[in-house]
Amino acid sequence: MYPVVREAAHALRGRVIAAVATPMTMEREIDSAVNREYFRGVLDSGVDGLAVALHTGRGPMLGLPERVGLVRDACALTSTVVTGVSAAAGIGSATEWSSQAALAGATSLVVLADRTRSPAWTLELYDSLWEASGLPLIVFDLYTAPYPLDDLRRLLDHPAVAGLKPARLYDAIACQNGIAAALERGRCVLSGEDRMLGPSLMWGAQGALVGIAAASAAVTTAVVSAHRSEDAESFLRASAIVDELAAVTFREPWDGYVQRMLWIAASEGLVPSRFAVDLFRPPDLLDSERVEVVEVAARAREAVRELDRVPEKDSSGP
Repeated sequence: MYPVVREAAHALRGRVIAAVATPMTMEREIDSAVNREYFRGVLDSGVDGLAVALHTGRGPMLGLPERVGLVRDACALTSTVVTGVSAAAGIGSATEWSSQAALAGATSLVVLADRTRSPAWTLELYDSLWEASGLPLIVFDLYTAPYPLDDLRRLLDHPAVAGLKPARLYDAIACQNGIAAALERGRCVLSGEDRMLGPSLMWGAQGALVGIAAASAAVTTAVVSAHRSEDAESFLRASAIVDELAAVTFREPWDGYVQRMLWIAASEGLVPSRFAVDLFRPPDLLDSERVEVVEVAARAREAVRELDRVPEKDSSGP
């Protein structure tokens, strides 16, 4: 790894980074003041940084000026700002965006695969992204475009790669293999496993970069904090809480999770209702889900507060 990449990998270990949504209206209005208020609310829940214009933020569907604005809004609030690059855009467009992201203040890039391309092409893309931006790269192993393990290993060997974000949804074996490959190479692993968050931490993930932290972020931070403190009882309880929330937010239609997280954000007062719109939601997502999603999120937040109120055991003796 390049020295600056090695430093980034070290700095990201143990971090919880929220992959936030992009608040917008039905007319596709994006408002910087709304963004900052939303981002501030997520950060106040205890996360360590923000990931903007990723899959959760619908980055591939946004124009370059919109993505630049999101990065700048995030950088006004935190020193850890991750953004996404889609390989499907092609090397030229991806490189241009990486350069603009760096100028706007981003600190690392999550690279989403294009599985129609060869590993050699993707490595060429990594070279171009590094040369254009100087930003550490995070390999995004997403369930919709999963890497064969040998290809993943080749990408993790690239000197500009600081880490891996596994997001295999329900493929536990692929997640375990990817984590092991990254750790063998000294790369940081930030779990993207919303439905396997607790297990992925037990398998070796050192932090989290997840869409389920786009709202009710304290639920996510509770799991990572309990794992880091090696408090097994708290970890099991926190994992059960986040699993209940994930079960209603990450389900078919799978890509409906973005709208579901925006519903929760609106219910928490993080986003005005008219900005809690995912224009790219699946057509078969039913608005009737909203009541259940919001109710489960409220229970999860209260359960985490109860977890925090549990008195520590007295270990001084009988």
